[in-house]
Parts: sequence; structure tokens; C-alpha cells
Amino acid sequence: MAKYIFVTGGVVSSLGKGITSASIGKLLESKGLKVTLIKCDPYINVDPGTMNPYQHGEVYVLDDGAETDLDLGHYERFTNAKLTRDNNITTGKIYYSVITKERRGDYLGKTVQIIPHITDEIKNSIKKVAENRKVDVIIVEIGGTVGDIESLPFLEAIRQLRLEVGRDYAINVHVTLVPYIKSAGEIKTKPTQHSVGTLREIGIIPDIIICRTEKNLSAEIKAKIALFCSVDNEAVIQAIDVESIYEVPLCLKKENLDKLIMRLLNMKCEDGGLTEWENSTIKRLKFPSREVEIAVVGKYIALQDAYKSIYEALVHGAIVNNAKLIIRKVDSENIEKDGAKSHMEGVGGILVPGGFGSRGIEGKIKAIQYARENKIPYLGLCLGMQTAIVEFARNVCGMKGANSTEFDKRTRFPVISLLEEQKRVSAKGATMRLGAYECALKKSTKAHQVYKKIRIYERHRHRYEFNNKYRAAFERKGIVFSGIYPKKDLVEIIELKDHPWFMACQFHPEFKSKPDKAHPLFREFIKAALKF
Repeated sequence: MAKYIFVTGGVVSSLGKGITSASIGKLLESKGLKVTLIKCDPYINVDPGTMNPYQHGEVYVLDDGAETDLDLGHYERFTNAKLTRDNNITTGKIYYSVITKERRGDYLGKTVQIIPHITDEIKNSIKKVAENRKVDVIIVEIGGTVGDIESLPFLEAIRQLRLEVGRDYAINVHVTLVPYIKSAGEIKTKPTQHSVGTLREIGIIPDIIICRTEKNLSAEIKAKIALFCSVDNEAVIQAIDVESIYEVPLCLKKENLDKLIMRLLNMKCEDGGLTEWENSTIKRLKFPSREVEIAVVGKYIALQDAYKSIYEALVHGAIVNNAKLIIRKVDSENIEKDGAKSHMEGVGGILVPGGFGSRGIEGKIKAIQYARENKIPYLGLCLGMQTAIVEFARNVCGMKGANSTEFDKRTRFPVISLLEEQKRVSAKGATMRLGAYECALKKSTKAHQVYKKIRIYERHRHRYEFNNKYRAAFERKGIVFSGIYPKKDLVEIIELKDHPWFMACQFHPEFKSKPDKAHPLFREFIKAALKF
């Protein structure tokens, strides 16, 4: 039977429970164990697909088309776990399922309540992953902060589940903040004590406390936390701030977290290391031999998490090229006001990411024109491909006023238009073209050189596509359609003949990049930017 690690968080949000969970997964995989990870999100939305990036951050897409929390991105980047929609459980999903069963008559004669019906549904959702995956350990992260009313059903569910499976089959890991009060020059343990106290009040006793801190914790501080929180001294784990999230597994290993978990779960396996991770990934990250600056031109630039996977994929591309990455975040609306040159002069490459809505679109188009005319390496993702098509249509093909029908339904040249199957769609949630689709690459193209394959599979999240009516006109002017979805003849990748490195794709390659295995498009984009 698979064993469970339940990860909770206290004191404040954004402590890095997702990074901690992913790092634990990395440590366990290094010991030869097979892991999977689950994120339990307390919001009532069924999934984050309809949420504004300013509200939620990035929507991470899986191969099966699930729109999920961005923490699943951390899980996939750190581990080899193959995730599906079942790995992201939300309050919305749970209530939707329970209400559907109630309407169907499954609970006929019973009063449907939080306990046992909602908590049973949560437990069943977790067990479903355990039953369908042949894994050794399931790491379950509970979103939110202990004390939040929204998280209570999930916390009660994992309390019950631990009792059901037994002590040797589940442990509780609590991530908390140990703040440093600069004016007093002191590290304070009281927030951690209160957080653990709240957790214990609802029946969950942590086995391990992971302390986020900006200062090293002394043996005395650790002993104090252990005493007041009723854990062994060795179970108080320091998680000090680091330059890169990819250092976290090494820091936790240094604290012997992996050995402690093995002992608490009564598991015996090889004492695996992270030598390759440390010698290749981290060394290149911390001691690069050169430097590259990339401009990311977006409309959600103010929020760091809105383009989380893109920023990480750029880092991965820099690591494999032994380079230090500098990201210049450019708000596309500022380009509309000031022009492109003032915001992007001197960069080695320009990337335009995905997005929705007309705000800032003209700024993205100006940025792409600047990249094309000045021969600056360019990578467009999803909307970044669509706006590249619009820019080329207007400024090279002479199609004045060309646009996407998303932004101008009456445009004379609808070079980007709604997918045929989308014209009958009215609901917003989970109705886009989502998940992994095949793409056939043309030989002797840059795309073929980058991937070194004829067939690839990439993840999508969009409603609009290139209008094939204009394909011949674009080809005459120098656009190469180097990647095609063969079943419906949809354009997936474009590139320019007379440009050193100008590529754009309809899919999201950032979702399949790892720190020790950079996605080919990001690897080659950074390589081109270093030459510029």
C-alpha cells in the first residue's frame, strides 16, 4: 500500500509548500522510490481556468488538458511524476461531485453534510490517485493556511485518512514561518507555536516542522520549537532562504529530512544522492560563464506568478547554455505609450507570452515588429504567435487593419480566427483546446533542427488559431509554417526565412521544461540570444 505525506502550512501564505512538497518528492526519487503529488485547493472554483492571473497566477496545463494550480508545475519540474487532472483537487470539484450525487439520488433519505459526505469525497479523491498509480509515496499538499475556514474540510479529511491507514503509512509535515525581527535582532518562535497549536486543536499532530527562515536557526531555537510543539529535535528542519528554488532539495537533504521521513514511514531503501543535480544544474546556475538578458513583454507583468513557468523555462535554457539569465519585464501597455525601442534596446532576445483580451495587444505587436526588423531573436508563445501573425500581416503582407477576431470581429483580414468547434461553445470553464496534441514538423526547418524529431506532442490552451485562408499569402512573403497539427491541418509553429532566429508556436512549451532537461525551444532561444 502506498504511504502518505500530508503537507500543511501555517502563519502566512506563500511560504513555499509547493516547493517543499516537490523537493520532498525529489529527495524520495533519489532513493529509488516512485512518487506522485496531489494539490488540494480550498477555492470553490472547479479549476483555475476562469480565474484572472492577477487573482490566481499562472494556470498550469497537463497533458490530459486539466487546468490546474501552478504548484503542479513545481511537482513536474522537480520530479518524474506523471500528473493528471486527479492530482489537483479543489473545493469546487468536491462539492460539484457531491451535489451531482445528491441530485441523482445516491444519498436518498440522508442529510448531506460536511462530515461525512464532503470529507469522504475528499478522501476518495486522494485514494483514487493511490489506486490508479503504482507508487510508493503520495505527497498531499493542502492549500491555504491553517486557521482558514476554507481549508477545514481538507484538514479533517487528512486527519481521518491518517487514522484509517495507520501510523506507519502516513506522516504530517507542517511548513511554518520563523520570522526575524530586525529591530530587535531576534528570531521569534511564537508564530510557529500558535500555528502548530491551531493544527493540534483540529486533531492533527505534526511529525515534522519545516521552518522557513532568513536566518540560520541555532540548536537552542530548534530545541525550543521542538519542546513547545511536541516533536523530536531532529524533526525541526531549517529551510533557509536560497537564491534559487532548485537549491531547496539540497538544503533539506543537508538537514537529513530524507532519512527522517524514511524512519517515520518505516521504509528502507538505497541512500540516494543528488550529485548530478548539484554538479550540473546548481553549479551551472550559480557559477555561469556568461550572461544574457531577455525581455518578456506581457500584460500581467506586475504579478510574478502570472508567467511562472515561462520564467522558469528561461532559467532552464540559461542553465544548459551555462549563462546567467536577466529577465527584463516589460508591460506591453507601456510600449503602446513609449514605443518599443526605449523598453527593449540592448536585450539579447524578446519573448511574448500568452494571454487573453485586447488590453496591451498593440504593444505586443510593436515589440514583435521591433524584434523582426532588428533581427533580435524572438520566441512567441500562444498569443505570442497570434500577434506575430497579425504584425506580419499588417507590416509585410500589406493587410492594413489585419487582426484576430478576438480583438476585432469586423476586421477585413481575420488572420487569426476562432476555432470551428469553439463557435458552438458558450461555457467558459474547460472548453478551450486543452492538453497535449500532436505536431508534425517539416524537415529542413528550424523547428526540425531544434527538436531533432518529426513528431512532437505539446500542451495547448487557446480558442483561436491561424486562418488557413491566408497561408499561401504568408508563405510568399517569407513565413514558414514548420509545425502542423495533422488531423485538422492547424498551424502550430511558424518561423521566418530571413531572420537569424524568429520562432513562434501556438502551444505552451514552458510546461514541459525542467531544470536538468531544458525544453528544446528555450534552449535554442537562449543560445541564439547569446550570439546576438
